[in-house]
Amino acid sequence: MAGTRKLEGKDVYVYEGQIYIPNTYTAGALGTRVLSRLRDKKQILGTRCSSCNRVHVPARSTCKDCFAELDELVEVSDKGTLLTYTVVNERNPCQPVEPPLAYGVIQLDGADNGFVHMLGGVEAEQLQIGMRVQAVFKKERVGSILDIRYFKPLG
Repeated sequence: MAGTRKLEGKDVYVYEGQIYIPNTYTAGALGTRVLSRLRDKKQILGTRCSSCNRVHVPARSTCKDCFAELDELVEVSDKGTLLTYTVVNERNPCQPVEPPLAYGVIQLDGADNGFVHMLGGVEAEQLQIGMRVQAVFKKERVGSILDIRYFKPLG
């Protein structure tokens, strides 16, 4: 039962219950450009660092390695290599689909780092580190990273 009580000897109040806090995320100028291209052309963009020449996917505005400002968008492939993966069997409200669900860290061709996304079109037992994968896009796209439905094995 929700209620408020004062902690004894302190000027602190505790609310026991749930507070609804609506949350909205804005992708910002860079994210909007990246997600619009994903939605409209099924192209995956990263950012190239003019200082160290690394390509970051997902695109970011600051290089995580040398802290240079990033403003050059580059298209990377929708194909890549599975660096590692995990299989989730328990339901979590943050997951976009029901378990069992596999997540992988995928380094796309043309990128210098990996990013996390769902894996599909394959049984968990068939997943292997180093396997080649390709993005499967949703037919109806809205401008979200989830416009990539999952990555499936090549071949």
